[in-house]
Amino acid sequence: MKHKIFILIILNFCILCWGQGNNKLLIRELDETIKNRSLYQAEKGLHINELEMRLIHITDDEQRFGIYGLLFDEYRSYNTDSSLIYAHRKLDLSYRINNQSYIDNAKTNMAEALGRTGMYMEALDLMKDVKVKSGYYYHVYRTIYGLMADHAIREEDKMKYSDMTNLYRDTLLSTHKEDPVLYSLVKADQLIVYGEYQKAIEILDAIYKDPSYSTHTRAQLAYTYSEAYHHLGDVENEKKYLLVSSIADLKSSVKEYVSLRKLAMLVYNEGDVGLAYNYLKCSLEDATQCNARLRTLEILQLFPIIDKAYQSKVENQKQLMLIFLISISVLSVFLLVAVLFIYRQMKKVAAAWSEVTNANKQLKRLNEELNLYNRMLKDVNRNLSETNQIKEEYIGRYMDQCSAYLDKIDIYRRSLGKIASSGKVEELYKTIKSTQFIEEELKEFYAGFDDTFLRLFPTFVEDFNTLLYEKLYPKPGELLNTELRIFALIRLGITDSMKIAQFLRYSVTTIYNYRTRVRNRALDERDDFENKVMKIGYMPQ
Repeated sequence: MKHKIFILIILNFCILCWGQGNNKLLIRELDETIKNRSLYQAEKGLHINELEMRLIHITDDEQRFGIYGLLFDEYRSYNTDSSLIYAHRKLDLSYRINNQSYIDNAKTNMAEALGRTGMYMEALDLMKDVKVKSGYYYHVYRTIYGLMADHAIREEDKMKYSDMTNLYRDTLLSTHKEDPVLYSLVKADQLIVYGEYQKAIEILDAIYKDPSYSTHTRAQLAYTYSEAYHHLGDVENEKKYLLVSSIADLKSSVKEYVSLRKLAMLVYNEGDVGLAYNYLKCSLEDATQCNARLRTLEILQLFPIIDKAYQSKVENQKQLMLIFLISISVLSVFLLVAVLFIYRQMKKVAAAWSEVTNANKQLKRLNEELNLYNRMLKDVNRNLSETNQIKEEYIGRYMDQCSAYLDKIDIYRRSLGKIASSGKVEELYKTIKSTQFIEEELKEFYAGFDDTFLRLFPTFVEDFNTLLYEKLYPKPGELLNTELRIFALIRLGITDSMKIAQFLRYSVTTIYNYRTRVRNRALDERDDFENKVMKIGYMPQ
């Protein structure tokens, strides 16, 4: 009997080790996916651009309605505002076509998009006008009431909305019987709500291994798995399927997701604060780009917890360093005592004198290294502080500009819509071909960049000119001219001529000529000029 128990313990230990090793591979894959998610987003952007280009050549309203539907699907979990725009265009077009099923579909799209932004009442009002009840209709109702239950403050409201969610989930099961994937997802979700977690896993097991599913569908299946294992208390399997779901979400360029956020909290609870911070940061960036306001708020609620743990970790490291320094000091005192003792004995033992001399040299070298490390640490701390301030300032400006650009683009779009609706084709082409809008925006963008940069480095122009024998100042009314702006970018760490050229909309050759021309004015060595520019000024704290 004892042997059997021992064998069972060994088997369980091996299974646990295998699961942890498998999760480590998934963690590495997720880290690589996060690093390369810009590539997946670029593929998504190309596909969306292809669909939008097709709209230019389509004159048939039926075909245009279909493309609008595809664009809504693409933007659904990629950019909430854009999905709402195309849902609205679908609705306008469906009234023009005068097709009731099209009208119902467009209203349901709009209700879904409104629900994702937290406009629940508006979404429910739209759903009341839908005439034909489809599976999608019940799915949207279930989603809206599910979100209302998740974010309800009062317990009675949460119970009421949960009951409505369960009601529409039950209805969905009767409408999705012919679709095994959707039926299994909804059924597993129902079983998890009712506490039958093992049955939910069995249903998912029956369909999960099918290789024909899309990446997004696999993300949904894996997330449902993780929920079941979470309620069973199986942390390793919960973590495994949250990893699989997160990888699939990122590879399919979904930006409104839950898996990575939940995974961040799970690894945080396991004590890995650094990994939790990286996952939560990625989730926040994607939710912000998607304009998923509810997801952004959910993530921001978790950030203080992670930040507190991070600060605690830093404080512990400081205390440990203090202990090390005290230990080194005590050891140095003991070493000094030993040196003095050896010195007093040097007349008796010639070999002892040699050891004391060597010990003094070693102590001097250690002190020099310690001083060097202290200077390096001060430089690193200053650079970190400067970098953080630059990031905070430019992120704030970036978000403000993005919001302003969205408003301007919307106004520009409306103006084009008015011209188009009035039938003034020549005026429309003239407006589209005009570069005035872009030039004005670029002028405002560069003015904003100049203002932000000079807030960070208010004496940059004066300090920069101290490096030149032939001074370089902006014209009246300008904050920075082209040459100063190039070296402002270099001061921020952007030294690649191609990136600078892309930013300032010049050719690489032009940027190279500007840099060479200014270096030729340097008072000292030209080769060291840009390094001196990088050291200009401390930012005001």
